[in-house]
Amino acid sequence: MRILDQKKIAYEALTYPHEENVCVDGAQVAKLLNIDSKIVYKTLVTIGNSKHYYVFVIPVLQELDLKKCAKAVNEKSIALINFKDLLSITGYIRGGCSPIGMKKLFKTVFDISAQTQDKIIFSAGKIGYQVKVNPKDITKLLNASYNDLIL
Repeated sequence: MRILDQKKIAYEALTYPHEENVCVDGAQVAKLLNIDSKIVYKTLVTIGNSKHYYVFVIPVLQELDLKKCAKAVNEKSIALINFKDLLSITGYIRGGCSPIGMKKLFKTVFDISAQTQDKIIFSAGKIGYQVKVNPKDITKLLNASYNDLIL
């Protein structure tokens, strides 16, 4: 949220109840916030055959299609990173991973469905916190692209 404030990007901060350091899945987040799950997105971090990291942001009820993702970033293949490595790579823990504010700016791709939404919701970087923003503002901030990423 500090980065959004700094860049003067409009957002709405949302919170939901949770146990300290206990991951809450995206479907549960949508339910706790009483929000349509179609606008709630999750952030997934992958590693390509080239050993480069990539970030993909997709609707919480959908599953990442690794072949489509590899094609989207011009890799032969990609795989999800082990969640134990998430903190050291991104600075975030599982359940609190945001596409904004990672240790490094990795190539980021949003699922094409985000283009049709006025607002999307994703983790604000900590379990229990979400932000609701215009996807155009975020893709511009991250120099991200859109692609078909789901099964």
